[in-house]
Amino acid sequence: MKVVILAGGGGTRMSSDGDLAPKPLLDIGGRPILWHIMRSFCLQGFDDFIVAAGQQGEKIKRFFLDEIDTAGDIEIDAGRRHVARSGEEGDHWRVRVVDTGAHTETGGRVARLRQLLADAPFIVTYGDSLSDVDVHAVVAQHQRRGHLVTVTAVRPPSRFGGLRFEGDKVAGFIEKPQIGEGWINGGFAVFDPAVLDHPALAGDGATLNGLYEALVNERRLGAYRHEGFWLAADTLRALKLLGDLWEAGRAPWMSPSPASSSMRIAS
Repeated sequence: MKVVILAGGGGTRMSSDGDLAPKPLLDIGGRPILWHIMRSFCLQGFDDFIVAAGQQGEKIKRFFLDEIDTAGDIEIDAGRRHVARSGEEGDHWRVRVVDTGAHTETGGRVARLRQLLADAPFIVTYGDSLSDVDVHAVVAQHQRRGHLVTVTAVRPPSRFGGLRFEGDKVAGFIEKPQIGEGWINGGFAVFDPAVLDHPALAGDGATLNGLYEALVNERRLGAYRHEGFWLAADTLRALKLLGDLWEAGRAPWMSPSPASSSMRIAS
C-alpha cells in the first residue's frame, strides 16, 4: 500500500539555522521529521512512498539524493577518481518525490497523483506530525466499514501544563495533559481509490477539508480513534519535545501502539 506524504506547503523559520525551511525538513535529533515519519511507517511494513512536493520541493529532493550519496562508509582514491562504498546502506524504501504545484491545495495534490494511486487503496498523511498509531488497525477498520476515506482522529496535548490538586492544595504538575474534548483529524488516513473521482477533489484549489466535509454529508467518512501519542511540529515547543523524546530514546512513533489498546470504532 502506497503512502502519500503531503509536503508542498510554504516554509517555516523554526529550523535551527533560522532559514526558511519546509516543515517536513525540520530537524529532530539530526534527522528531518520527514525521515521520522517514513521510518515509523517502515517499522510497520509500509515502505512505498510518494512525497507530494510543491514550494521548496528541490530541498526535499536534495535530502533524498544526499542520503543516497552519503550512506555507509566511502573510500576515495583521488588519483583514479574512484569511490568505493561499504558498511550500512541506509534505508530500504522506495520514494517518489512528485512536484504537485507550488500553489496547489492539499486535495489538489492528491488528485494530481491519480496515475500513481488509481488502482488500490492508499494512505495519506501530513509531513509535520508524528504518532504511534497502529496503521494496520486503521486499514483494517477502513476495509470493514467500507467508507471512501477513514481518517485517524486524535486528541492533541494541551499547549499548557496542568495542575494536580489535593483539596485546595497543589499536589503536583502535569506537563502536557491531553485535551479531553474535541477530536481532531491527525492524518494517517486511508483512501479508497474511488475517491479520486469525487467532485470535491476537482482542480488544484481542492482541499482535503472540503473533501471530508462532503463525505460527512454523504455519510462516507469514517474515523479511527487513536488514544495514543500524536504531536504536530507546529511550534518550537512541540519541535523541542519531539527532539527531547528522540534523544532520550523514548520516541513513541518508533513503537506503534497495539490495536487492542488504541482502537475504538467511530461510525
